[in-house]
Amino acid sequence: MGLSIASEDIGGDPAFRHLSTVAGIGVDLRYATPYNFTGRDLYSPFDCAWLHRDAAVALERAVAWLAQHAPGHTLLVLDALRPQRVQQQLWDALDGTELRIYLADPARGSIHSYGMALDVTLLDAAGRELDMGTGFDDMTELSHPALEEGFLHAGALTDQQVAQRRLLRAAMVQAGFVGINTEWWHFDCGDRDHVRRTFRRVL
Repeated sequence: MGLSIASEDIGGDPAFRHLSTVAGIGVDLRYATPYNFTGRDLYSPFDCAWLHRDAAVALERAVAWLAQHAPGHTLLVLDALRPQRVQQQLWDALDGTELRIYLADPARGSIHSYGMALDVTLLDAAGRELDMGTGFDDMTELSHPALEEGFLHAGALTDQQVAQRRLLRAAMVQAGFVGINTEWWHFDCGDRDHVRRTFRRVL
C-alpha cells in the first residue's frame, strides 16, 4: 500500500493540521452525522476534522480570496480527511450499484485519505448554504460540473445556481485545488497521482 499512518496517530504528526486552526471557515462533516447517503455516522469515535498541512494552507488561500472577491461568503467544509477504513465502508455500501463511479476505489486510495481533498460548499452572510442545484453527495448527473451548461440550457439548473458553483470553483482553483467532472463540491489539492505516489495514506 505504500506509506501510511493510522488515524489515531495524526494528532501528534506535524504533517497534519486540525480544521480548527484554519480561520474563517465553517465545518459540518457530514460523514460524522447520519446526514449522508449511508444514513449513519461513519467517523465516530475518530476526529476527522484534519487536513494535510499543504491542503490547509491552500484552504487558507481560498478563504482569503473569497474575503476579497465575494465578501460575506464563507466556505463550509463538508468532508476533509477520510480514513481508508471509512472509504472502504462507503465502497462496500455501493456494492453492486452503478454509483461507484462517485467513489475512488479503496485499492487505489481516495485523495481524501491523504488529507489532500476537500468537499466544500458556500454559506451566505446569514450562514445559510447557497443553492447549488443539488445537495452534497447527490449521485445524479445534475451534480456534474462537466454537464452544467447543458442543464442550464435545459432549465434544470438556474443561472444563479451555476454562478454559485462557479464562485466556489474560482475560490478553490486559484488556491491550488483541482475540481472533478462528477461532483461540484469535491476538490483535490494538486495532482492526485503525485499525492498517491508521495503522501502517506491515513488508515
